[in-house]
Amino acid sequence: MKTKKSPWFDMVNIKLFADSGRYRDDLFVSVNGRRFNIKRGVEVSVPRPVAEVIAESEAQDKRTAAFIEKLGGLGV
Repeated sequence: MKTKKSPWFDMVNIKLFADSGRYRDDLFVSVNGRRFNIKRGVEVSVPRPVAEVIAESEAQDKRTAAFIEKLGGLGV
């Protein structure tokens, strides 16, 4: 019988966007009680579940921005 390898041992290289404004601090990610503080602006290796959570969060941010734009902005 073949055992399935845990996705926590499958490491993925990512590089988070960094600037001098809103995206300058490290990104805190928690997945199933495991906590990670990920540095922005440099390539780092993280477990696949962490990379997936970050990718889904970024995709949701884009969907939210598109929805706000469709509504005509925030009205500020």
